[in-house]
Amino acid sequence: MITLKLANQTVKIDKGELVNYIVNDVEFIHQKGDPGWRNADTEMFPIIGPTAEANFKVQTPKGDAVQDQHGLLRELAYTLVENSSTTAIFQKEYKANTKVTNSKYPNKSTVSELYWPYDFQFQKKYQLTNSGLKITFTITAEEGMPYMLGYHPAFKTENSTTQVSYGENTKASVQDIKAAGSVAYPLRDVTKAELQNTNAITIETQGFKELMLWTEVDTMLCIEPITFYPYDVAQNKLFKGFSHIGKLPAEYKVFLKPIN
Repeated sequence: MITLKLANQTVKIDKGELVNYIVNDVEFIHQKGDPGWRNADTEMFPIIGPTAEANFKVQTPKGDAVQDQHGLLRELAYTLVENSSTTAIFQKEYKANTKVTNSKYPNKSTVSELYWPYDFQFQKKYQLTNSGLKITFTITAEEGMPYMLGYHPAFKTENSTTQVSYGENTKASVQDIKAAGSVAYPLRDVTKAELQNTNAITIETQGFKELMLWTEVDTMLCIEPITFYPYDVAQNKLFKGFSHIGKLPAEYKVFLKPIN
């Protein structure tokens, strides 16, 4: 377990996963084991969304890849590459076409192995600042590699009256989000939102295009920055939502800012 501290803020990271963000003794992160979701955060890469209706195949310029829902990155282990009192950097590396065991098989999937036809390096950097927690994702790969990226953090909510505020005085309640079901609740062209508990927190992003919201319970809510909302297309057309690596690594940022 890695612990970061700055003034009244404490962050705990377990094998790359954000499991605690505590400010003035208030916990903002959903706790593993509580109802709602088995994790506290994860990343969706190199695709977002389900693939079962496309026989778990995703079209790329180098041929079809086999991917389960939200990609194969979550099946890889993070390595800690740097750590200080306020910063921690974790990294995953993947070699093209390496078969990766699918943890959803056989209970939730019919494919036992996943692969992607490109090398990539994925870095996740946590940094505590005076205004909150900054998380930076850096993707290094060959120029032209297609990908989607989503960040999937889960926050504590107080009850069914908790709301997410965004845009021009627009709000979505936990009940609205639950009603959206498995396709989540999209916030179109939104890169900043506020979770309105008694102790509120703002999530701001750079690089991501929009947000989607998901929960199945009243006490937890996922506010997910994404590069593409996957339910806009049929699963066999998922490639239409790809971004592409340029000459330089791609960088995305998320800022968690508690509101005092």
